[in-house]
Amino acid sequence: MSLNLYLQSGEWVTILTKLKKYIVKQLHSLKSTFLIAFIAVGLIPILVFSGIVFDAMDGYFVEERKKELLSQANVISGHITVSEYLYDENKYEDFEYDIEQTSIQGNFRIIVTDATGIVVADSNKTEVGKIYLIPEIVEALDSNDVARMQANNIIYAAVSVRNMASSKVGAVLISADASDISETIDGIKQKVYMMTMVLLVAIVMVAMIISHRFTKPVGDMVSVIKRGSDGHLDQRVKYNEFSKNELAQLARAYNNMADKLEKVEETRQTFVSNVSHELKTPLSSIKVLSESILLENNVPKEMYVEFLQDINSEVDRLTVIINDLLTLVKLDQKEIPLNFEEAELNGLLEEIVKRLTPMADKKGVGVSLINLKTVTAEFDRVKLTLALSNLIDNGIKYTPEGGEVKITVDADHQHAFITVADTGIGIAEEEIGKIFERFYRVDKTRDRETGGTGLGLSITHSTVLMHNGSIRVTSKENEGTTFFVRIPLRATV
Repeated sequence: MSLNLYLQSGEWVTILTKLKKYIVKQLHSLKSTFLIAFIAVGLIPILVFSGIVFDAMDGYFVEERKKELLSQANVISGHITVSEYLYDENKYEDFEYDIEQTSIQGNFRIIVTDATGIVVADSNKTEVGKIYLIPEIVEALDSNDVARMQANNIIYAAVSVRNMASSKVGAVLISADASDISETIDGIKQKVYMMTMVLLVAIVMVAMIISHRFTKPVGDMVSVIKRGSDGHLDQRVKYNEFSKNELAQLARAYNNMADKLEKVEETRQTFVSNVSHELKTPLSSIKVLSESILLENNVPKEMYVEFLQDINSEVDRLTVIINDLLTLVKLDQKEIPLNFEEAELNGLLEEIVKRLTPMADKKGVGVSLINLKTVTAEFDRVKLTLALSNLIDNGIKYTPEGGEVKITVDADHQHAFITVADTGIGIAEEEIGKIFERFYRVDKTRDRETGGTGLGLSITHSTVLMHNGSIRVTSKENEGTTFFVRIPLRATV
């Protein structure tokens, strides 16, 4: 029995612990924050306003009662003066009767004293003949009408009594119970509190609806982001496409980021696949050639030489691919520092054109350099030479015999502009956005014939960006391609 009780007790501890964790979690949630904020904003001003109103009402009713009692006291004082009750003993019974009846009608107590503070009349008949010098009577005898709330919810109102010659001959004190004011205020308070409770329920319901509406998208977003951080990059946040609020903007921003991350992942996978493929092709050729030699008996020397030349060509191709890959990796990781120097850009391009002209002449392609301005800029000579050489080299390779490659140099007060335009085979519109991707070839067969690795334009793109420049391309199939390169005249690191 005790074991069962212990187990039950342990279960209760577990339940209470889980309940505590749940409550703490909920209190720290955005939904609870919204709920508490709505309740605080909706309820606190009402309570503060109600308190101020209640105090004002209480003060107003008390002041009105004081004025009323002072008015009654002045009426009694005037009646005493006119009737000469304080001088004519024969009128004492009438005086006493008037005081009693007025007290009954007004539901308050009346005490009348003479100029020395001795009670000459009391509607309760308990203080007659006694000295009654309370502060209110003393002030009244000093010709100051006064009315005050006492600690026991009794209001004292006292005025002086004067004779026909306006001399002070006594004082009238009226004491009235003001509990009815408190009861009235309490009644109003109860109604207001009931309305406040109803309003609180309404506020809570509205707050729950609004907080749910705002926090549910946030919760969904957090869930999607957590899954994304676990590698599920295909997850997207759902949102109202017509909404313009911050949550919709945040959802759009995350989805855009996820698209880019997914694109990066696809690019990485494609890059790995392309690297494997590019390295595998020459390696396979080398293996086939070497096995052909090894498996043949009595191979003539000429065949050995031919096969070794083919193997050497494939090794050269491997070397080019690996060097280009290493260059790209270093550019990406910014391991290759830029050595900026101020030089004339026109001279750099003249050197490149001079070096590539023999290849163009052999193919029957014309190459021309047009210097619209003499441009002096700050750039890394080696890296920019490689980038621009790739563009001009591609123009020559993909321009048929009789075509032309035109290089133009221009500048404004901030940037240098290099344009490389050819009359070659062109690029299809749907391919233009992909040409700077690594190993991307518009025509793989033609590229292999020309010995390209598919990395040249990627290297050019990375190099231009490292110079804080930009590169864009326009092209039309069978008409030609134009590359526009822009770099700052002054290096910005």
